[in-house]
Amino acid sequence: MDLEKPSREGAEPRVDLRKPPAGPPVRREPEVPGGCLAVAIRIPVRIVVLVLVVPVRMAWDALVVAGRFLNDVLFRPLGRALLWLGRAVFVWPFVGLWRYVVVPVGKALGWLGNVLVVVPLVWLYRYVLTPVGHAIAWVARGVGAAFGWVYAHLLTPVGHAVMWGLKGLGAVLAAIGVGVYTVVAWLVRYLVVVPAVWLYTWVLAPVGRAILWCGEGLVWLVRMIVTGVGIALYWIARILLVLPALALWRWILAPVGRVLAVIGREIGDALGHAWRIAGHISRVVGRFLGTLFRWIFVEPVRWVYRSVLTPVGHVVRDTVLRPAAEAARSVGRATRQALASARETVRQARADVRRMLFGEPRQPRPLDRREPSGREARTLGSSTTALTKD
Repeated sequence: MDLEKPSREGAEPRVDLRKPPAGPPVRREPEVPGGCLAVAIRIPVRIVVLVLVVPVRMAWDALVVAGRFLNDVLFRPLGRALLWLGRAVFVWPFVGLWRYVVVPVGKALGWLGNVLVVVPLVWLYRYVLTPVGHAIAWVARGVGAAFGWVYAHLLTPVGHAVMWGLKGLGAVLAAIGVGVYTVVAWLVRYLVVVPAVWLYTWVLAPVGRAILWCGEGLVWLVRMIVTGVGIALYWIARILLVLPALALWRWILAPVGRVLAVIGREIGDALGHAWRIAGHISRVVGRFLGTLFRWIFVEPVRWVYRSVLTPVGHVVRDTVLRPAAEAARSVGRATRQALASARETVRQARADVRRMLFGEPRQPRPLDRREPSGREARTLGSSTTALTKD
């Protein structure tokens, strides 16, 4: 019976007690093959390496913390300042030069080039070169028609007559050439070819076969000598070099290499374990030093700031700074009012001097308009309601 299947609809599924509860995966160390030699080397090597690695790891962690502090406090703000300075010195002047000097000058030069070069060239092509080209094409068509008539009615018959004469002369020369070739071929056959074939068949071929047989025998002899010498050198080298080297590798170097490999593996594992343990030790020391620094320096400074400096600052703000600010604001308001009255007085004096020197300014005369203005334009001078009647 399956315990996970619900008994009825709507019922909660039961838990399968046969399966173990799922838990977090357990990290297993990789199995390292080793024997008594590895076990004898492992513990002393790890102790020595731990003693040597702990100061290095603590120095490394201190350097990392110092580097992060310098990066946050010095290098990053300095880099941002240098970046802003570089933009202000190099980028923005070139952008301004490009935007406000090069681009307008380029547009002006493009407009001048269009007006001074493109438009005249277009006009020259359209109203000068095109008609001249059409005239030259018309003349060329006329000359071509004349040349075609001369070619068809004059040069073609003359060419046909010349070709007929050349064909007859070629036939005569071909007959003479065939006769001469036949005589020369007969002379070459019986004066050169037949003697050369006889010489090759009865003299050169037997001599060549004899030389080839002698060369093959000489090559076989040399090959046998070289093979014997090679076999002798092979066995000498095998006995004097290969077998001692093989014995040295098999009985000395391989065991020593295995021992060194075990020692190197143990040293590497010891370095890994020591580095991790030194990291934990360095973290504990760092937390202890951070806590000590906080209780020795940070907490007293915070207490002084919160318990001494903040109340003193509030007292100074309430007793000195705020009254001084109010007094400064009052003095400012009084100064502004005095300046405003002085400006008004100067303005009135200037207007009085102007009236004394030049008289009253001429007032504009009202125009005699036929239409009533304002309220009278709508009511024609009379009220429209009983409440506004006179």
